[in-house]
Amino acid sequence: MIDAQGGPSGNDLPRILVTPPGPQSRRLAEALRAVESRNVTYVGARWPVFLQRGTGANLVDVDGNVYIDLCAGFAVAAVGHSNPRVVAAFGAQAQTLLHGMGDVHPNERKIALARRLCELAPGDCEKRVIFATTGSEAVEAALKTAMIATGKPGVLSFSGAYHGLTYGTLALTDRALFRQPFQAQLPAFGTRAPYPNCHRCPAARACPPCTLDCFALVARALDEHTGPPIGAVIVESIQGRGGEIPAPAVWLQALRRLCDERHLLLIADEVYTGFGRTGRWFACEHAGVVPDLICAGKGMSSGYPIAACIGKASVMDCWPESSGEAIHTSTFMGNPSGCAAALAAIQELEERGLIERAARLEEPLHQMLRALQRRCGGRISDVRGRGLMWGLECATADGRPSASLAAEALTCVLADGVIAVASGSEANVISLSPPLTISRAQLQFAVEALTRAIREAI
Repeated sequence: MIDAQGGPSGNDLPRILVTPPGPQSRRLAEALRAVESRNVTYVGARWPVFLQRGTGANLVDVDGNVYIDLCAGFAVAAVGHSNPRVVAAFGAQAQTLLHGMGDVHPNERKIALARRLCELAPGDCEKRVIFATTGSEAVEAALKTAMIATGKPGVLSFSGAYHGLTYGTLALTDRALFRQPFQAQLPAFGTRAPYPNCHRCPAARACPPCTLDCFALVARALDEHTGPPIGAVIVESIQGRGGEIPAPAVWLQALRRLCDERHLLLIADEVYTGFGRTGRWFACEHAGVVPDLICAGKGMSSGYPIAACIGKASVMDCWPESSGEAIHTSTFMGNPSGCAAALAAIQELEERGLIERAARLEEPLHQMLRALQRRCGGRISDVRGRGLMWGLECATADGRPSASLAAEALTCVLADGVIAVASGSEANVISLSPPLTISRAQLQFAVEALTRAIREAI
């Protein structure tokens, strides 16, 4: 189908007019290399394409190729690219007050969004919000809150964790590629425990059966820690950039109990998994776990840079009353246009039942991906995920992580009109986090294209 502007409807299958990257993408890639830091955008003979527009689960490049998007812009476009309700809400607000003074002279949109976030976050207790621009900033706000509330600077994070690349969050992010160049400047308040990767068990146990031996490693990390006193634990219920790895519900429940027993704050990083991605508002809800603090972003507005730290009032009220100068703030905190976009995205999620739809699509997509695994000769060693967040772990013939297979498959599938990216500490996981509006036909086409690409890359 074609929309009124001559572009895809959002539910279209790919249309490749010229082999990607086409001449316009290649021209722009050369232009970008002349002005952007060379560390930012990878440019190769078959990568990247330059995007021009997006609708629903479709993206269109500057050469007119139409793609199915399996990324949603790193899980951002939850309600679809350029969602009309979100665009209209943002545009209407931008015409009256594009930017405000969030911590000096606020706007009503800030109140409305804060109320909705407090209502949506799990737990029946009273809550408070600190707004931010990015997920990293939301995590930084949670770390500061933990310090204010507990008086203890130490934070426990996990292997494979990704919490951002600002210096505070980088101290807790676990990937040598990101950390090593800056190690000498990183603060030393973090310590790390093994994450419960059931495919590559840190306790060398089989699953099933599983006796949660991996959880004993968490208690051991706390007991053996010799650095700054620990006041908080930060965890992703499902690791996103770490490779789409779900923590077992019983493990998360045990972590909540451990935090209660040791008087530690539990911070849930839901920047990637929040706002319907896994078939619930927040992924921790699958385990019935109520964190003390939740970090949210990405899909919250489905496109505008806005994020938040949402916390129990009993914790957040440890912050001192403002005396006229906030000790944690930023220029765009509670931006009125961002708040309008987020309110519209939340309304879209609710009225279209997109969260319930993600839950319903979980099993059909799982079956498609298991069929892909069977057809790929043992080179997909694991299929895992929830809702519309899945990972395909690429492996060598002897089971070791294979980044080269993932990279080649992603390049091949791009030529078929499917956009996907790699994740995982070894960059060997094909990540699937499409818009929640994606159709079954689009999912089926994308999985078949991935199957061909992996088989051809072997």
